[in-house]
This record gives sequence, C-alpha cells and structure tokens, in this order.
Amino acid sequence: MENLLFLCHRLPYPPDKGDKIRSFHILQFLARHYKIHLGTFIDDPADLKYQDKVGQYCTDLCAVPIQPVWRRLESLRGLLTGEALGLPYYRDTRLAQWLARTVQAHTFSRVLIFSSTMAQYVMGPKFDAMRLVVDFVDVDSEKWRAYAAAKPWPIRALYRREAKKLFAYEQRLAKRAQASLFVSAAEARLFNFLLDEPLTSVSHVDNGVDLDYFARTPGRANPYPTRNPVLVFTGAMDYWANVDAVSWFAHTIFPQVRQRCPDAEFWIVGSRPTAEVQVLARRAGVYVTGSVPDVRPFLQYARGVVAPLRIARGVQNKVLEAMAMEKHVVGTPEAFEGIEAAESAALYHADDAAHFATLCVALLEEGIHATGNAGRAYVQKAHDWNRNLQKLQEVLEA
Repeated sequence: MENLLFLCHRLPYPPDKGDKIRSFHILQFLARHYKIHLGTFIDDPADLKYQDKVGQYCTDLCAVPIQPVWRRLESLRGLLTGEALGLPYYRDTRLAQWLARTVQAHTFSRVLIFSSTMAQYVMGPKFDAMRLVVDFVDVDSEKWRAYAAAKPWPIRALYRREAKKLFAYEQRLAKRAQASLFVSAAEARLFNFLLDEPLTSVSHVDNGVDLDYFARTPGRANPYPTRNPVLVFTGAMDYWANVDAVSWFAHTIFPQVRQRCPDAEFWIVGSRPTAEVQVLARRAGVYVTGSVPDVRPFLQYARGVVAPLRIARGVQNKVLEAMAMEKHVVGTPEAFEGIEAAESAALYHADDAAHFATLCVALLEEGIHATGNAGRAYVQKAHDWNRNLQKLQEVLEA
C-alpha cells in the first residue's frame, strides 16, 4: 500500500460530534487502502486515552496536545499578521517538525487535509508534487458570517473580520488544491457560488450513518423516569449553535407546546452543557442530562426529535441519526440543509416559532412518530459510509 499524509485539526476519536464522526470514518475507511501518516491535535485531555485506538489505523501518528485557552490567545497574532485567526490557532512547531521528518523519511504522492486551516502545513514547494485533496467539510467562513449577525458589537466586528479573512484563505486554497470536498452538494454549490470563478474541482462527499449502531432495539431500557411524551435534542452542549437552539426552543417554543400538551417534556441530551444550558432545567418540563454513555435510548423512547437550529452549516448528523432510529424530526430549514429527504421521510420543516410549536403538538398528540421508518429508508439509501467514501478514494486516486 502507498503512503498517505493525513492532517486533521482534531484527533478523530471518539466519534461523538460532527467533525469527529466524519474524520473517524474517513480514517477507518482509508486505513484499508493506504499506510496513513496522521498529524493531528488533541484539544481535550479526555481524548488522550484514545491515541492507541487511533494508532491502530495509522502507520505513524503525531497527536499534539494543545490548550484551547492558550490557543485562543495565540490566535490573536492574526490581528497583527492580517490573517484569519484560525490559522495561528492551529500553527504549531511540534507538528511542523514531525511533518518535516515524515516527508523526508517517506515518499508521498498525495495528502488529505481535513479542515482548511491544516493546509497551511503543506503550502510550501516541497509539497507541490503531491496531489492535494482538502475536505473543507463546511464553508467555515459562512459560519462566522452567521455568528456575526447574531452577536453584539464588538464581537460582531471580530467575527465579520474572521469571515472575510477566512474566505480569502479558503478561496486561495481551493485554487491550489486538486480537489475541494464538502459535506453535501448544497454546501459545494454555495462555495462555488461565492468564489470569484466556479471551480470544477469543487465537489462533495456525503456523510454517513452507522446503521447497525443507530437502530431500534426492543430490549433497550427506557431512560426517561416518567411515561410523559418527550421531545429530545441531542448534541454537544458547549457548541454555541446548539446552545442557541435549545435556548430558543425552551424559552419561545416549548411554552406554547406545554399550553396544549401540559405533560410534555423537553430533554436536552449532550456533553458539557454550558451555564446557559444548565439554567434551562429550572423551567417547567425541561431536563438537562449532561454527558450520557449512550444517546440511543433517549432517541428511541422520545416521542420525537427537535432540531431548532438557527445557525447551521453542512449536514446535521443528529438529524440523520434520529432518522436512522426511525424518529420524526421537527426542525428549521437550517437544520435540514444538505438532506435531500422530503417531509414524507420524517422531516417536518417549521417556518417560525409558532409553526414549530404546532408541529411539535401534532407529533405529540397524533402519534406520527410511529411511521418514521421512511426516514431510516432514506438514510440507508443516501448515507451509507462505505459507499459514500468510495468517492473520496476515487478523488484521491484521480
């Protein structure tokens, strides 16, 4: 097998959040075809114990621990250099030295970048002969633009700057790369639309779902202490877009639901809930779990899933996983971007807060959750990891 240089901004394990789900499945798939030399960062001390797990898929692994607090301070160098702040955040001498030794010791004809900021390590002339494939995943610059619109000054100004600087970098990188990939056709179209000139090298590789793992199991224990109807939200609860989503739902939408379904409950299931999320548990019918060993029971025994995201990029794995568990999902248009399923396949699009509440009440009262198998059928057809990642291998080998 040939060598593959793989640079990823975060250790691709455990697959418990969006980017790590995608990067782990990519690593797992490509390890069957290449000798992988992986350079990455560990930004959570809890992930240190997973280095051996990741190492099983690698010929060589360099996982550099970093402290996010210090990295955020380091990123401010970008204000002096005129670059996007994400670049100095992920600039590290230890990783650069490992990369120099690795390239000197081995022959590489291709390099895969996961997250655009990691491409800064391979922009020198000694990498020109390598085929450069960049998995942007999402159009990150648009995420910062959306954040700016929702934040007060002066954070708004900082985020607007980041959106502008990062997009300029993304555009330069796309012109340099032989292939630029995104998580969905919609995200790839958006990126090409934003470019000065569209590029034929811009494409997409859809995410997948582990259908054996995310499946209904009759013997699984019910985690809810009451038998009241439950609406559930799942996700990392230190991620600002998720925090905004559950806060909006708990404050604005769920009270309308409780007026018509007084025994309804809203459960927020996910690790590292911020103080803003934790305080929501003081509201009637709202529960915050924090980290749980297994999210599947919470999905299986919920009456339905809500995805009230007002800021989102790419594809929401939480929505695909809920569909795989045969659940109906009520969500915003932003939450369903990149998913080509019609409403008949278990997605219910809410136009505003009042419509969102009405759809939730219908789900709670009418029992439409019992027909969610159409959602699983869609996921089986469109989001099979092995089938989708074959396209990635074809791009690498092109």
